[in-house]
Amino acid sequence: MTRPVVKGAAYVLVHAPEMVMHYGTTCSSEREANPNSEFLKKVPNYLRTFEEAVKYAPNQAYIGNILPDELNNIPRPWYKNLIEDAKAEGKMGEIVPQDELYGVMKICDAFDLVMLEKEFSVNVKEKLAKKAYFSEQEIAKIKDGFDVSEIEKKLNEGAEPLYLNNKVVGCVKSAHATDKNLSAHVMAENIATKATAVLAAKNLVYRNNIPADSIEYIIECSEEACGDMNQRGGGNFAKAVGEVAGFVSATGSDTRGFCAAPTHALVIAAALVESGVFKSVAVVAGGATAKLGMNSRDHVNKDVPILEDCLGAFAVLVTEDDGVSPVLRTDIVGRHTIGTGSSPQAVMESIITKPLDKHGLKITDIDKYSVEMQNPEITEPAGAGDVPMANYKMIAALGAKRGDIEKAAMPSFIKEHGMPGFAPTQGHIPSGVPFVGAGRELIISGKISRAMIVGKGSLFLGRMTNLFDGISIVMEKNPGKAEETGAVSKEEIKGMVAEAMKEFASFLLNRK
Repeated sequence: MTRPVVKGAAYVLVHAPEMVMHYGTTCSSEREANPNSEFLKKVPNYLRTFEEAVKYAPNQAYIGNILPDELNNIPRPWYKNLIEDAKAEGKMGEIVPQDELYGVMKICDAFDLVMLEKEFSVNVKEKLAKKAYFSEQEIAKIKDGFDVSEIEKKLNEGAEPLYLNNKVVGCVKSAHATDKNLSAHVMAENIATKATAVLAAKNLVYRNNIPADSIEYIIECSEEACGDMNQRGGGNFAKAVGEVAGFVSATGSDTRGFCAAPTHALVIAAALVESGVFKSVAVVAGGATAKLGMNSRDHVNKDVPILEDCLGAFAVLVTEDDGVSPVLRTDIVGRHTIGTGSSPQAVMESIITKPLDKHGLKITDIDKYSVEMQNPEITEPAGAGDVPMANYKMIAALGAKRGDIEKAAMPSFIKEHGMPGFAPTQGHIPSGVPFVGAGRELIISGKISRAMIVGKGSLFLGRMTNLFDGISIVMEKNPGKAEETGAVSKEEIKGMVAEAMKEFASFLLNRK
């Protein structure tokens, strides 16, 4: 068996302010119930420009231009202390504007459901053609476009609009006349998820110089579901994403588990590689349009910009051991079992301390814990507090209770082993995986040795169970490829063969 390693990671944010208005559940539900509400009238004034989203420090951390810990050096509120020289292009990904998303949605449109206006089509083709990871054939899928009158006709028939600068530049049609699972709204959600996942997958292979056809399996782990009335979540986002990303040698499937799904997927990927079933597995997830502006009402009421204006996506590649990349320790996996219980202490013990105890490790032996990495500037105005900090306080308290650290050392432990939240509240996106890329770089550079990736999920949202969920895995420094012990050299083999032949010749000569 081979050790599974994290070969690369990529992160993408898509700034989609007008999708906040029309696809985010908070605004769309309000429009349906109270179309003339004061809240909806105020929303446009609280939406950020693309430039403001790019300069926002947590977004720069997400795409790898700064480390999460560097946020400690930037005064809060971060939305008032922007990084003026920030770039949309990142070390591990990029921030993409809304118009380019619509273009990628058309590239991903397998059933001609996306209609783009003629002039818009020309402009977005020119922009996307500048991206090195899109081929001419892919760009050609954005055809000449449609007249505005044709799009308006489809809107009157129930299609969902695509807005840019308060102007309709396209729409997404229903895929079936009566099936609600293939309605225009659901198709718009799913195509956006697919498109953002494709952007992450393409960034993964492009930025890490990985041949797209070397990937053998894809696990898609977002929170959306695609299917029809007979199988509402039948799938398969994984193969749909891989098809557009150029992963021609891969098969794949979807893994779901609310916010914990990405870490589940990471564990599965590591197991598949370590067992030898596949040599390289991509873990991919697109964004969730429904969660855009989820806390926008509270942001507007607190006079805070609507910070949930970005769709998040990521891709992580797990491969066979290369002797350099950090190892995923499949023997150090924490899990919240059905019998664990739902108390905070029981949850944290099951996913944090139990796997460490199994290997004689202390809480302090993990250099960085990547937990629910929600940006606190998003959650605090809504009354949810600083989610990462709450997790770190619980881990520190467990450490003090066990005697791994002194109680007085809890604040310093949190600062050293934790990090500020920096990920968008896209459900599955903040849960553990945002730090995989940065953690990989820190481990390779020798700045840290181990990181624990923690995924937690609230399963009650599906109304199937009240159980909680959680899983973790440790990523650590690669010890280098071990020398094979007991191996026989070529010269030794020659000697053994010669000796055997000599003995056989002697046997023949002495036969009676």
